[in-house]
Amino acid sequence: MNEPVTSETYAAQLRRLADLTARVREQRAEAHTWHERQCVAAERAVAEAAEQLRSAEEELVAAREQQERVDAEVAHLWQQVRSRLGARRLGGPPAPANGVGATDPLLLLAKARDLLDRAGQPGELPGSVNPLLALCGVAGGVLAYALGAGARALGVGYGGDLAVGLPVLALVVTLLGPLVGLVPARVLADRRHAVLGPRPITVVLGAGLLTTVLLLILGR
Repeated sequence: MNEPVTSETYAAQLRRLADLTARVREQRAEAHTWHERQCVAAERAVAEAAEQLRSAEEELVAAREQQERVDAEVAHLWQQVRSRLGARRLGGPPAPANGVGATDPLLLLAKARDLLDRAGQPGELPGSVNPLLALCGVAGGVLAYALGAGARALGVGYGGDLAVGLPVLALVVTLLGPLVGLVPARVLADRRHAVLGPRPITVVLGAGLLTTVLLLILGR
């Protein structure tokens, strides 16, 4: 009676051992799969980190190159400011301000260049110099009239053909008096770093023409 029971127990133990073996094989396979997945994830993370590091290094190199260009441009613009303003005591360019926004420095430099170019362009003479411009016209008219009077006197003194030609030349020189006043007016404009526009020219020519007419009337 005990032998069948022993055989049945032995068979059950074999089935149990087979089940345990299968479960161990499945768990081992799951462990291998998990390990492979973890290795793949780790390799992917390392590759992504390496790519991020490479990108960061490239951005750092580009930032340094941009900083060098910006520093060189700032030094150049500052030198122009010192040269145009004649302010040698300004020293070196100002240091970057703290807490500035993320504005592109190249855009700011472009605006600074544009502002400096516009500031360097000569403007028209202000209205406050109109008396000086009128004085230039008067001086030109007087000088031309004096030269004309000298030419007429020479013609009278030498006689002959000169007595005929020099008075004509004297009249031409006298009539050019208003234009003569433009010469000192141009010098005045250059010293003030300005252009001799229509209004200053009108003032000079008007004063010179009025002076020439008055001198011609008084000289009769």
